[in-house]
Amino acid sequence: MTLTTRITETLRIRHPVLLAPMDKVSDARLAMAVTDAGGFGIIGGGYGDETWLVAQLDATAGARVGVGFITWSMARQPRLLDIALERRPPAIFLSFGDVAPHAGKIRAAGALLICQVQTVRQAKDALDAGADMLVAQGAEAGGHGDARGTFALVPAVVDTARGVPVAAAGGVADGRGLAAALMLGADGVLLGSRFYASQEAAGSMAAKERIVAASGDGTIRSILFDIARDNVWPAPYTGRVLANAFSERWRGREAELLQHRAAEGARYDAARAAGDFDTAAVIAGEGVDMIGDIPPAGAIVQRVVDEAAALLAGESNRYTLA
Repeated sequence: MTLTTRITETLRIRHPVLLAPMDKVSDARLAMAVTDAGGFGIIGGGYGDETWLVAQLDATAGARVGVGFITWSMARQPRLLDIALERRPPAIFLSFGDVAPHAGKIRAAGALLICQVQTVRQAKDALDAGADMLVAQGAEAGGHGDARGTFALVPAVVDTARGVPVAAAGGVADGRGLAAALMLGADGVLLGSRFYASQEAAGSMAAKERIVAASGDGTIRSILFDIARDNVWPAPYTGRVLANAFSERWRGREAELLQHRAAEGARYDAARAAGDFDTAAVIAGEGVDMIGDIPPAGAIVQRVVDEAAALLAGESNRYTLA
């Protein structure tokens, strides 16, 4: 079953399901699996590891796979965008920061510009810069974001976009989310946590199992893990992660953690290297309640589309129309 929207037409894909460019988790293997299933895979350029990025781009050469960057990290390493554009990707995905300085170069290279936004003001700025597609990210999402909820943000961005395709992100993990996004006026969805808990995702199995076992009640928005990594983002951005022993110890004590950053940062780095997720963060959103397995990414794409199509066709016993 397929769903045709402006996103499928713009990206020339079968299904309106996009992979979030999660730093290091969305590698070539996962991005290719999503694309091969009819969605749109996006490599997560993240904080800018050039050697890693080149390897992923080389592994996806010739495929319809996009590349995502955190905009201000890319601004500090402008060569990263050049490296990506040399491979002529179908789209570049920019999150956070000012996209305007990069938009002209992206369009000149023939790539579509996808901009993730957390507010209507950001949506307007992205459109002014020439964005070809917007992703409206609600605060339910894993990783960094702002404060607005997906359910209210999406239609506001859709109304602002005036025909430019919009994908919904944040708290979407199954076909109900896709169906709801379409009803809110969006043209598809971008999934992060759901694809993190897939066989192809580059995260450790221990992290994936924590996502499967977690509840959205057990996620927090915080800067604790950014402090530990010595990478605090500018206000108002915080990061949503699964709560763990580290967050329980330091939550509400951010100023004290800053004073002990060197020692705690070293302990945190060691925990990340060892896969100790009682200390290291598992980045995941409130949608983890809807994640109960670790299937192939392709099965996730088809399951989400089939569930949404059934709901849109009225195959639900939860309501009737008189």
